[in-house]
Amino acid sequence: MPRRLISTGSPFEKAAGYSRAVIDGDFAFVAGTTGYDYATMTMPPDVTSQSRNCFRTIEAALQEGGFAMADIVRATYYLTDVGDAEAHLAVCGEVFGDIRPAATLLVVAGLYKPEMKVEIEVTAKLRT
Repeated sequence: MPRRLISTGSPFEKAAGYSRAVIDGDFAFVAGTTGYDYATMTMPPDVTSQSRNCFRTIEAALQEGGFAMADIVRATYYLTDVGDAEAHLAVCGEVFGDIRPAATLLVVAGLYKPEMKVEIEVTAKLRT
């Protein structure tokens, strides 16, 4: 299976030289995804909405590549405020309740833009 590049259509992907996801064989590598609503190019102010938007974008990229959320085996979460951890993790519990990928949460000094509260990256492997 040839390598495939998946895009959300965001002009930032082309300008920054990256893909939302790269499909390589049975693996999907989804780039760090922030909480933008790509339909409106707006960023909600709260971490709960941003986390949900991250997962919607991730799910769309995975589906375009022939994967499902249940194929996710690894997740990394980057938060800019440890005070947002409980709200973010509640969304993770909704999304990953039965999937339960290996996961890491990091609290970082900041993300690319100050309104970004969370960034999520995942790796998926097709189930056989």
